[in-house]
Amino acid sequence: MKCRKVYFISGLGADHRVFKYIRLPEGMEAVYLHWIDPQPGESLSAYATRLAGRIDTTEPFALVGLSFGGMLATEIAKRCHPVHTVLISSIPLSTHLPSYFRAASALRLHKVVPVGLIKMMAKTKRLISAEKNDDKKLLWQIIDETDPHFIRWAFEAILQWNNTDKPSPLSHIHGARDEVLPARYTTPTHTIHRAGHMMVMTRPAAINSILQATLAG
Repeated sequence: MKCRKVYFISGLGADHRVFKYIRLPEGMEAVYLHWIDPQPGESLSAYATRLAGRIDTTEPFALVGLSFGGMLATEIAKRCHPVHTVLISSIPLSTHLPSYFRAASALRLHKVVPVGLIKMMAKTKRLISAEKNDDKKLLWQIIDETDPHFIRWAFEAILQWNNTDKPSPLSHIHGARDEVLPARYTTPTHTIHRAGHMMVMTRPAAINSILQATLAG
Protein backbone atom coordinates (compact mmCIF):
# COMPACT_ATOMS: atom_id res chain seq x y z
CA MET A 1 0.00 0.00 0.00
CA LYS A 2 1.36 3.41 -0.96
CA CYS A 3 1.24 6.42 1.34
CA ARG A 4 1.69 10.14 0.82
CA LYS A 5 2.70 11.34 4.29
CA VAL A 6 5.73 10.19 6.25
CA TYR A 7 5.83 11.22 9.91
CA PHE A 8 9.26 11.81 11.46
CA ILE A 9 10.17 11.65 15.16
CA SER A 10 13.60 12.93 16.15
CA GLY A 11 15.92 11.67 18.86
CA LEU A 12 16.32 12.81 22.45
CA GLY A 13 18.00 16.20 22.63
CA ALA A 14 17.20 16.83 18.98
CA ASP A 15 14.43 18.10 16.72
CA HIS A 16 13.36 18.04 13.07
CA ARG A 17 16.52 19.87 11.98
CA VAL A 18 18.57 16.67 12.24
CA PHE A 19 16.63 15.36 9.22
CA LYS A 20 17.89 18.20 7.01
CA TYR A 21 19.62 15.82 4.57
CA ILE A 22 16.87 13.22 4.34
CA ARG A 23 15.09 13.02 0.99
CA LEU A 24 11.88 11.05 0.54
CA PRO A 25 10.74 9.36 -2.67
CA GLU A 26 8.94 11.63 -5.09
CA GLY A 27 5.35 12.37 -4.16
CA MET A 28 5.86 11.82 -0.42
CA GLU A 29 5.56 14.58 2.16
CA ALA A 30 7.59 14.78 5.37
CA VAL A 31 5.60 15.72 8.48
CA TYR A 32 7.58 16.34 11.67
CA LEU A 33 6.05 15.37 15.01
CA HIS A 34 7.28 17.97 17.49
CA TRP A 35 7.71 17.13 21.16
CA ILE A 36 4.82 17.62 23.56
CA ASP A 37 5.27 18.15 27.29
CA PRO A 38 5.37 14.84 29.19
CA GLN A 39 3.03 14.36 32.12
CA PRO A 40 4.48 13.58 35.57
CA GLY A 41 5.50 9.93 35.74
CA GLU A 42 4.25 9.26 32.20
CA SER A 43 5.49 6.07 30.56
CA LEU A 44 7.08 5.97 27.12
CA SER A 45 4.06 4.05 25.86
CA ALA A 46 1.56 6.57 27.22
CA TYR A 47 3.54 9.48 25.80
CA ALA A 48 3.62 7.78 22.40
CA THR A 49 -0.17 7.40 22.51
CA ARG A 50 -0.63 11.12 23.08
CA LEU A 51 1.95 12.01 20.40
CA ALA A 52 0.09 9.78 17.94
CA GLY A 53 -2.88 12.10 18.29
CA ARG A 54 -1.07 14.41 15.87
CA ILE A 55 -1.11 11.81 13.10
CA ASP A 56 -3.87 11.79 10.50
CA THR A 57 -4.81 8.12 10.60
CA THR A 58 -7.65 8.52 8.09
CA GLU A 59 -5.15 8.00 5.27
CA PRO A 60 -2.19 5.61 4.86
CA PHE A 61 1.05 6.89 6.38
CA ALA A 62 4.58 5.79 7.23
CA LEU A 63 6.65 6.42 10.36
CA VAL A 64 10.36 7.22 10.68
CA GLY A 65 11.88 7.35 14.16
CA LEU A 66 15.43 8.33 15.08
CA SER A 67 17.04 6.91 18.24
CA PHE A 68 14.59 7.68 21.11
CA GLY A 69 12.09 8.63 18.42
CA GLY A 70 12.36 5.10 17.07
CA MET A 71 11.20 3.70 20.40
CA LEU A 72 8.22 6.04 20.25
CA ALA A 73 7.56 5.06 16.63
CA THR A 74 7.53 1.40 17.72
CA GLU A 75 4.85 2.12 20.30
CA ILE A 76 2.80 4.25 17.89
CA ALA A 77 2.96 1.53 15.24
CA LYS A 78 1.30 -0.94 17.63
CA ARG A 79 -1.73 1.35 17.89
CA CYS A 80 -1.98 3.15 14.56
CA HIS A 81 -0.71 0.54 12.06
CA PRO A 82 1.40 2.56 9.58
CA VAL A 83 2.07 1.25 6.09
CA HIS A 84 5.75 1.00 7.05
CA THR A 85 7.87 1.80 10.11
CA VAL A 86 11.50 2.82 9.75
CA LEU A 87 13.89 2.97 12.71
CA ILE A 88 17.19 4.81 12.36
CA SER A 89 19.91 4.37 15.03
CA SER A 90 17.28 2.93 17.35
CA ILE A 91 15.93 -0.32 18.77
CA PRO A 92 12.51 -2.00 18.38
CA LEU A 93 12.58 -4.03 21.60
CA SER A 94 13.34 -2.96 25.16
CA THR A 95 15.52 -6.07 25.57
CA HIS A 96 17.89 -4.53 22.99
CA LEU A 97 18.94 -1.82 25.42
CA PRO A 98 22.63 -2.31 26.27
CA SER A 99 23.32 -3.90 29.64
CA TYR A 100 24.97 -0.74 30.96
CA PHE A 101 21.63 1.06 30.62
CA ARG A 102 20.19 -1.47 33.04
CA ALA A 103 23.14 -0.99 35.37
CA ALA A 104 22.62 2.78 35.32
CA SER A 105 18.95 2.23 36.12
CA ALA A 106 19.76 -0.07 39.05
CA LEU A 107 22.17 2.51 40.46
CA ARG A 108 19.64 5.31 39.79
CA LEU A 109 22.38 7.30 38.04
CA HIS A 110 19.83 8.98 35.78
CA LYS A 111 18.32 10.51 38.92
CA VAL A 112 21.51 12.02 40.32
CA VAL A 113 23.61 13.02 37.30
CA PRO A 114 22.93 16.71 36.54
CA VAL A 115 21.26 17.34 33.16
CA GLY A 116 23.74 20.17 32.64
CA LEU A 117 26.56 17.61 32.76
CA ILE A 118 24.74 15.37 30.27
CA LYS A 119 24.37 18.33 27.90
CA MET A 120 28.02 19.27 28.29
CA MET A 121 29.14 15.71 27.52
CA ALA A 122 26.90 15.59 24.44
CA LYS A 123 28.34 18.88 23.19
CA THR A 124 31.93 17.81 23.93
CA LYS A 125 31.45 14.61 21.97
CA ARG A 126 30.69 16.67 18.87
CA LEU A 127 34.31 17.88 18.93
CA ILE A 128 35.50 14.44 17.84
CA SER A 129 32.43 13.26 15.89
CA ALA A 130 32.13 13.01 12.12
CA GLU A 131 29.61 15.77 11.42
CA LYS A 132 30.56 18.77 9.29
CA ASN A 133 31.38 21.96 11.21
CA ASP A 134 28.05 23.60 10.37
CA ASP A 135 26.23 20.50 11.56
CA LYS A 136 28.23 20.43 14.79
CA LYS A 137 27.14 24.03 15.46
CA LEU A 138 23.53 23.10 14.75
CA LEU A 139 23.69 20.14 17.14
CA TRP A 140 25.24 22.34 19.84
CA GLN A 141 22.37 24.78 19.39
CA ILE A 142 19.75 22.04 19.55
CA ILE A 143 21.30 20.59 22.71
CA ASP A 144 21.29 24.04 24.35
CA GLU A 145 17.62 24.51 23.46
CA THR A 146 16.43 21.14 24.79
CA ASP A 147 14.31 21.34 27.93
CA PRO A 148 16.20 19.77 30.89
CA HIS A 149 12.94 18.45 32.34
CA PHE A 150 12.22 16.62 29.09
CA ILE A 151 15.67 15.02 29.14
CA ARG A 152 15.20 13.85 32.73
CA TRP A 153 11.76 12.41 31.95
CA ALA A 154 12.98 10.68 28.76
CA PHE A 155 15.85 8.90 30.51
CA GLU A 156 13.44 7.54 33.12
CA ALA A 157 10.93 6.52 30.43
CA ILE A 158 13.58 4.68 28.39
CA LEU A 159 14.87 2.77 31.40
CA GLN A 160 11.33 1.74 32.37
CA TRP A 161 10.28 0.87 28.80
CA ASN A 162 8.93 -2.64 28.29
CA ASN A 163 8.14 -3.72 24.73
CA THR A 164 8.32 -7.21 23.23
CA ASP A 165 6.59 -6.63 19.86
CA LYS A 166 8.28 -5.46 16.66
CA PRO A 167 6.32 -3.35 14.19
CA SER A 168 5.53 -5.00 10.86
CA PRO A 169 6.57 -4.21 8.23
CA LEU A 170 9.78 -2.80 9.67
CA SER A 171 13.02 -1.41 8.28
CA HIS A 172 15.69 -0.95 10.93
CA ILE A 173 18.74 1.02 9.75
CA HIS A 174 21.72 0.95 12.10
CA GLY A 175 25.32 2.09 12.04
CA ALA A 176 27.96 -0.60 12.54
CA ARG A 177 29.85 1.82 14.80
CA ASP A 178 26.88 3.20 16.73
CA GLU A 179 28.35 4.22 20.07
CA VAL A 180 25.05 4.93 21.89
CA LEU A 181 23.04 1.84 20.92
CA PRO A 182 25.69 -0.60 19.66
CA ALA A 183 24.64 -2.79 16.75
CA ARG A 184 25.66 -5.98 18.58
CA TYR A 185 22.72 -5.57 20.97
CA THR A 186 20.06 -5.37 18.28
CA THR A 187 19.05 -6.94 14.96
CA PRO A 188 18.87 -4.33 12.17
CA THR A 189 17.55 -5.12 8.72
CA HIS A 190 20.12 -2.74 7.20
CA THR A 191 23.61 -2.04 8.57
CA ILE A 192 25.65 0.92 7.35
CA HIS A 193 29.35 0.17 7.71
CA ARG A 194 31.61 2.63 9.54
CA ALA A 195 28.55 4.73 10.51
CA GLY A 196 27.92 6.08 14.01
CA HIS A 197 24.82 7.11 15.93
CA MET A 198 24.37 10.39 14.04
CA MET A 199 24.58 8.80 10.59
CA VAL A 200 21.34 10.62 9.72
CA MET A 201 23.65 13.62 9.23
CA THR A 202 26.94 11.94 8.32
CA ARG A 203 25.69 9.19 5.96
CA PRO A 204 22.40 10.51 4.55
CA ALA A 205 22.98 9.16 1.02
CA ALA A 206 22.98 5.59 2.31
CA ILE A 207 19.87 6.19 4.40
CA ASN A 208 18.08 7.93 1.52
CA SER A 209 18.81 4.98 -0.73
CA ILE A 210 17.19 2.61 1.76
CA LEU A 211 14.19 4.91 2.21
CA GLN A 212 13.76 5.05 -1.55
CA ALA A 213 13.73 1.27 -1.77
CA THR A 214 11.46 0.63 1.22
CA LEU A 215 8.95 3.46 1.01
CA ALA A 216 8.58 3.69 -2.76
CA GLY A 217 8.66 -0.04 -3.30
